[in-house]
Amino acid sequence: MKNKKWISLAAAIVLAVTALPITAFAAKKDGEEKLTKVTLNEVAHSIFYAPQYVAIEEGYFTEEGLDLTLVTGFGADKVLTALISGEADIGFMGAEASIYAYQEGATDPAVNFAQLTQRAGNFLVAREKMPDFKWEDLKGKKVLGGRKGGVHISM
Repeated sequence: MKNKKWISLAAAIVLAVTALPITAFAAKKDGEEKLTKVTLNEVAHSIFYAPQYVAIEEGYFTEEGLDLTLVTGFGADKVLTALISGEADIGFMGAEASIYAYQEGATDPAVNFAQLTQRAGNFLVAREKMPDFKWEDLKGKKVLGGRKGGVHISM
């Protein structure tokens, strides 16, 4: 147990020491830190991205030297198009768009990072309270997708 504490402390010190030169020698312009422009295209606004929205509002990206522009693409295909065209530097989307582009012969495929969110950002909402809800209650009902292009399911 003591070794874990020392390893954690050593790792924290190493991170602090290596990060210090980066912040101390950050590019300055007229006494102000020069910000790196980054455009992030998200597939849709989602509660799962709430920490990102808070970080933007609280200025955390600016504190780290980033001038972040957030754009909503409204579909993985549009996010990937923005990446390919250079309109976006980073895209939040499912990996399926990258796979489709690769299968179509893309010569410069997008790099994907898995599990940005650990669950799908889908919610089931009813017009009336259903305290004893069971998935079987959906049989014969229509479930509408939450956004344009979302999945429409008939059960």
